[in-house]
Amino acid sequence: MNVPRIPETPNARVAIVTGAARGIGAAIARRLAHDGYAVVVNYAGSRTAAETLVHEIEAAGGRGLAVRADVADPAAVAQLFDAAATAFGGVDVLVNNAGVMQLAAIGEAGDELFDRQIAINLKGAFNGLREAARRLRDGGRIVSLSTSVLGLRLERYGIYAASKAAVEALTGVLAKELRGRSITVNAVAPGPIATELFLDGKSPELIERLARLNPLERLGTPDEIAASVAFLIGPDGGWINGQVLRANGGMV
Repeated sequence: MNVPRIPETPNARVAIVTGAARGIGAAIARRLAHDGYAVVVNYAGSRTAAETLVHEIEAAGGRGLAVRADVADPAAVAQLFDAAATAFGGVDVLVNNAGVMQLAAIGEAGDELFDRQIAINLKGAFNGLREAARRLRDGGRIVSLSTSVLGLRLERYGIYAASKAAVEALTGVLAKELRGRSITVNAVAPGPIATELFLDGKSPELIERLARLNPLERLGTPDEIAASVAFLIGPDGGWINGQVLRANGGMV
């Protein structure tokens, strides 16, 4: 992988955001760039969207780099960290955002559907956490994306919810394993968010029903989840560790 060395900004911190080409990941990348982070925009297949986002970040005066990597592949995740270190000098923040959601009743789910969600949502997050544990600079931050579906136990969400429940378990354990390095490890569990991932395949009636599950009676926005992530990795979130922030409008 031929990665250019990008001129440093004094005291700038470096963040990797997986699955950042669109949706919540793109909103997180924009927010972190706005907050002064050099941002590595990871993507799997959406190269044009990722590069467009980097150009947007650079046009606003920030620093960004688009890097293709399949998070389910440990070697690719290691290369993702290599690219960040080559371009920006190191890594301070990992946001495990990459994920897929395929719905099916447990009794009707095929092996391929199960394997894909476990490979990306769970193993992909694990690959990122393992690499971050080895390579994040002291004082760093790790945030993984979970889901508030865990509390609702909705039909047809079983495999997706199971993959995210495992991510929450890894979050709490890793927070303890990184004792002494001043690295916090947390998760954000969004409720229904108006993204392509959430809206795809749902009827207007179902979307309306899900939006009304929370007392605010609306869908959340990607920018609201980005704000939650920014809080956890920023100076005001430094005393929060091993926790899951359920950003869902009070749904559960």
